[in-house]
Amino acid sequence: MDLVRDRFWIWGHEAGSHTSPMAKEMWALPGTSRMTPAEAAYYMGIPNCVMVVFNDLPKPPFLRHALAFSPLKQVVWSLMGDASSTRNDQESDLEEILSLTGRFPNITGAIMDDFFHIGQARYSLGETSRLYSRLHGAVRPLDLWVVLYNNQLDLAIGPYLEFCDVVTFWTMTGSQLVDLERSFERFLAVTQTKRRVLGCYLWNYGEKRPMSVDLMRHQCELGLTWLQEGKIEGMIFLASCICDLELEAVEWTRSWIARVGAEPLARTSTG
Repeated sequence: MDLVRDRFWIWGHEAGSHTSPMAKEMWALPGTSRMTPAEAAYYMGIPNCVMVVFNDLPKPPFLRHALAFSPLKQVVWSLMGDASSTRNDQESDLEEILSLTGRFPNITGAIMDDFFHIGQARYSLGETSRLYSRLHGAVRPLDLWVVLYNNQLDLAIGPYLEFCDVVTFWTMTGSQLVDLERSFERFLAVTQTKRRVLGCYLWNYGEKRPMSVDLMRHQCELGLTWLQEGKIEGMIFLASCICDLELEAVEWTRSWIARVGAEPLARTSTG
């Protein structure tokens, strides 16, 4: 039987991504982070990583990162990075990901970050379908993941979600987490046939301030309940590149993972 910890993921970015001068201006994070995604996974006690390009970094080849992830159970790699990764607006990193899968069997999927950007999809429906077909037609088929935010539930997302295996759900603005149960019910309604993963921010990016421990506890405990009920199949903690800043929410989450991670998972399917 799987343990709760087996369903936890760290959201990985290049070391220092969120404490660069550009990112500091955007989100007001303190200090300078030097922690790599693999180091963050080890520090937090998390066995899986979603590795995502941020501001066009890293650039292919990704071999050195993949080597560092070798001890992890599962890795999902970004087909397209965050909205500032403009190189992925023209071309995904699909070929590089596929080139790694033969050597690294723990790579199990690919994710489209910030896919519904400024109210519209970054790729056409036809391009999304082709990505899905290439991933599923690979020698070792991979899942297609996508990011969906709580403020995107009213967009025309249905046709695109048809080509996604896993939908991750995010609330970037901390004060909106008080309505997480209600927005999650809406999320369930638009992803009835999909596997689902809850995204949990370790910093209140939407309001440029620390994530309070109360709000961190709120989203983690709801996520654990939904995981045990089979409504989601995992939880992602964002992001690796702030885990060494001695943030209260990070340290609380690290202790919480150590406490609940060894619990057996009651259910293994979503629906």
